[in-house]
Amino acid sequence: MSSQQTLRIVSLLPSATEIVCALGLENQLVGVTHECDFPSSVTGKPKLTASRISHETMSSAEIDHAVRTQLDGHGSIYNLDEEAMRALRPDLILTQELCEVCAVSYKTVEQAARMFETDVRVVSLEPNTIADIFGNIRTVGALTGREAEAASLVAELEARLEALKDALNGVERRPRTLMLEWLEPAFAPGHWVPEQVFIAGGDHAFGRAGQPSVTTTAEEIRAYAPEVVVMIPCGYYKEDILRQLPESRLPDGWSKLPAVRSGEVWAVDATSYFSRPGPRVVEGAEILARILHPEIFGEPDKDDAVRVRAELMRKS
Repeated sequence: MSSQQTLRIVSLLPSATEIVCALGLENQLVGVTHECDFPSSVTGKPKLTASRISHETMSSAEIDHAVRTQLDGHGSIYNLDEEAMRALRPDLILTQELCEVCAVSYKTVEQAARMFETDVRVVSLEPNTIADIFGNIRTVGALTGREAEAASLVAELEARLEALKDALNGVERRPRTLMLEWLEPAFAPGHWVPEQVFIAGGDHAFGRAGQPSVTTTAEEIRAYAPEVVVMIPCGYYKEDILRQLPESRLPDGWSKLPAVRSGEVWAVDATSYFSRPGPRVVEGAEILARILHPEIFGEPDKDDAVRVRAELMRKS
């Protein structure tokens, strides 16, 4: 492998791209995915993947059907440009095995790497919790000779989470919070999202911390009676959510939920702060804290979260 100063890195995960850049290694990042958009300066780097589905042209239900059809048939929803990747001569490829909906499959990447004329290290990042995300930052730091920078970044992120916990110390009211990970069908949250809710001062009983997100039912949602709903469909920005909502059939009884009746339904940039297991999950918790406890943290900035108008949620 090349020396650390000349390490050539390919990131096949938007979250890994964010970690690499946060550690000051952007100039060594030679290839990224079509979804890598933060920091914005990486958008000009060679893109090695493409998706077979489109958030822009397909509805939430259509995307769900397409994903299930592809994966049930043991296919993939992503294409990897293996020839372009080999031409970049990477020393290190960062990928994942966790979710075939999130990125190119690990097997595809591993097979492509075997075709290289020189040794290339393929590393799979597998976070399920916030602690795992911080562990991934340390792992990338160790792989790239940036251990000190990784330790400093993790310490800063941990301090910000502790600040949230300290500010909420003694708060008794924890609003029942539904984080909706997909619109149609409705998905309950998993992995690190319930942790974000708890740290932000919400009730995180609806979801499974450290476990994959799963479909949920109208009956389960009505029984939980959420006081706050935050829409975080995987891979969506606020604009995507607001555009998709009028065409999405929400669970039966939606209009009668406490959160809907009180106007506490929010749309946020899921892909920035909740879907991607990178440093910005901490900012996601901070945004949630402003949604759930504006009396402590102040109202959320309109760039971070917007209330969803009732007329966008008529289908149920």
